[in-house]
Amino acid sequence: MKPMAPHFADRLSALDASFLDIETTGSHMEIGAVATFELGPLRTEDGGVDFARIARFVESSLPRVPRYRQRILRAPIVDQPYWVDDHQFRLNYHLRHTALPRPGDERQLHRLAGRIFGHCLDPARPLWELWVVEGLRDDRFALIFKAHHALADGIAGAGILTEILTGTERDPEPWTPRPPPPPHELLQAEVTHRAAGVPRLVSALRDAAAHPLDQASTLRDAATGALETLRVGLSQARPSPLNPPHIGPHRRFDACRLDLEAMKAVKRSLGGTINDVVLTVATGAIARYLERLGEPLDDPRDFRALVPVNTRQDTGIAGNRVALMFVPLPLALRDPIARHTEICRRTAHAKHEGGHATASELFEDVANWTATTLVTALMKVATFRRAFNVVITNVPGPPFAMHLLGARLLAVHPRVPLYENQALGLALFSYDGGMYWGLNTDWSSGAHPHLLVQDIQTTFAELHTAATQ
Repeated sequence: MKPMAPHFADRLSALDASFLDIETTGSHMEIGAVATFELGPLRTEDGGVDFARIARFVESSLPRVPRYRQRILRAPIVDQPYWVDDHQFRLNYHLRHTALPRPGDERQLHRLAGRIFGHCLDPARPLWELWVVEGLRDDRFALIFKAHHALADGIAGAGILTEILTGTERDPEPWTPRPPPPPHELLQAEVTHRAAGVPRLVSALRDAAAHPLDQASTLRDAATGALETLRVGLSQARPSPLNPPHIGPHRRFDACRLDLEAMKAVKRSLGGTINDVVLTVATGAIARYLERLGEPLDDPRDFRALVPVNTRQDTGIAGNRVALMFVPLPLALRDPIARHTEICRRTAHAKHEGGHATASELFEDVANWTATTLVTALMKVATFRRAFNVVITNVPGPPFAMHLLGARLLAVHPRVPLYENQALGLALFSYDGGMYWGLNTDWSSGAHPHLLVQDIQTTFAELHTAATQ
């Protein structure tokens, strides 16, 4: 008689769990991307794409990303989420095939992406979908990908992309799901975890007290950062048309590309980092957009960006490893050089003197040791209080061209989710000499992403001219 497979359940981290628990009917926490490819060897006789071959390749790649065959199971009473294998996993549910009316263009592709991003993932299934879209002009096809933020952050998503695109074509392997623990065992495991977390926290504090000289600086930085982060998180950012009280579930998506070498030229001339250049361009574009709507730019209250900072120390391709940094954007500064200088000063303050990243890691550690709901509560308060106006996230990708079964990847435009009172999210991905922007907006708020695309391009042209002339 074949022995029973051992029970399997993997506890979500505090940050991963928070993305499940802060969702509302309008704000569903899903990351995503729109990637375009040359048809190349995937072209069929009628000019379509070889979907069957892509499906076999994706199925054969799943062992390298096991989370994609797992679903959420919650421990009873305490409601803590765990990953368990999905006994009803069917690839053809998650992998979809559709087409644009030929010859499809970028505007039609982005409209389709907005509609796909506007539908929630089924919480009873593995939390991802991949749409294969044919019909694009110039012999191209697209992949529209979305996954729940609990599954992966932007860095992990980029790792998954690289992992799959660098894989080799082979036959899919058979897979046997492991049984989940019964509810009473899952509850017992969670109670045991929380009971063990309190002594760990006490032990950490004792170690700090026993080595005051070694730990004083770290504790001081953590305490200062925690107080500063709580102060910002409990204070309201300025109101704006990009921050309605509640957003709806439907989305608009748009995209653009800036030359990465041109952005690096700005960095070399003016200092700072590529992310500072990104924030400078985003600030100018948002200022132009708000001014077009008749909004005053000299409001003394902060217009804040929530900027995720990668803290990943490994090469894992699942989960979230980010700290959260609040950066006030100087909308009223019209001179591009002055705007960049001020952005550099503010990001340096947030990283070092403000201690936002250190504090958010501290909150996550405490929550992971005890109850993950601590991070959920902090994120809910920050959203309710409108601690930030917009999310801006920049993910580095491979600097070289990649291929899917011989079809060259041409562009990758990422997508960041919208919080309950944010109508705009900006995500960026660097790839093969380009900086690819993805603009996610709320349909019901009336935000116009195509106008923001124009503002991004105009603002960067002004900054590049000022920095390199």
